[in-house]
Amino acid sequence: MTDRLDPARLDELWDFADPAGSAERFRGELTVAPPVAAAELATQLARALGLSGRSDEAHAVLDGIESNEPAVGIRLALERGRLANSSARPAEATTLFAQALRLAEQQHEDFLAVDAAHMLAIADEAHSGEWAARGIQLAEASTDARTKRWAIALHNNLGWTHHEAELFPEALEEFQLADAAARAHGTDEQRQLAEWAIARCLRSLGRRAEALEIQERLVVLRPNDEFVIEELAQLRAAQ
Repeated sequence: MTDRLDPARLDELWDFADPAGSAERFRGELTVAPPVAAAELATQLARALGLSGRSDEAHAVLDGIESNEPAVGIRLALERGRLANSSARPAEATTLFAQALRLAEQQHEDFLAVDAAHMLAIADEAHSGEWAARGIQLAEASTDARTKRWAIALHNNLGWTHHEAELFPEALEEFQLADAAARAHGTDEQRQLAEWAIARCLRSLGRRAEALEIQERLVVLRPNDEFVIEELAQLRAAQ
């Protein structure tokens, strides 16, 4: 379908560190987009508004979307789920994310299916590990490079789940898998963040010399990164 939203263009419009600016870019793009792409863009406008704390406006945008296209339906379920989850309604969010996952798998929308599994791992805390594993399986089975990048975040999230439970060897394994995925499919920043997580876990395992070596390499690349600076201070103090 030629009327679909171009994923590369969507990535250009999004800046998750600046949701308000992203919302303005989405509004501008909506004026020139064909119908299905415009409907998909509107769901992302709602997401940006939600991230800006403007949930009422976000709901109004979603309520105004009219489309029978399956991809739009998947995105609607995802964004309604995100709004529910951010409003401390995890049960409702879980239902919506599960709906999005089911529809995405039926339509072979790999990227959206992994997004839904990723959100289920956040909303459905009792089954977080299972949903993360499902998302990883979907990402790794996909032939789409953009979808494969999801493995970075999913392995990272699963690593922190293990770390918080003080399952440090299991956490380290997940962080190393995130690092491998970042090296294969990610950006420089994603690779550096993956290395930081490995170093942090090594500190928890008492392997401070290895952790220090990584953080000292990272501080050259990220001299203003407060997390790198804080880790370096702790590791040097331990010496």
